[in-house]
Amino acid sequence: MAAQVVSGIRFLAAGAIVQSGASIRRLTTAATPWISGALGVAAGAGVYLVLGACLATVLAALVGLSATRRLRRRRSPRSRDGACRSGDLVTAG
Repeated sequence: MAAQVVSGIRFLAAGAIVQSGASIRRLTTAATPWISGALGVAAGAGVYLVLGACLATVLAALVGLSATRRLRRRRSPRSRDGACRSGDLVTAG
């Protein structure tokens, strides 16, 4: 049963990863089906302690990464597309 979960998720997650030049984006989006499948297999196997520990770890990592990303965006004077946001101080160099 777990083998079918892995083969199905491999197909779905591979389409979520986007490579743009030298950077790779949406890895968190691609990892979500993998962790969901793993948690489902753990629930089906009845290992609820492992399920709870993994779920808590994943949620802590996602919340921490989200907070880090927000902080980096606030400190960066440029938006994602490289254009200055309104209110940014731009000086001629």
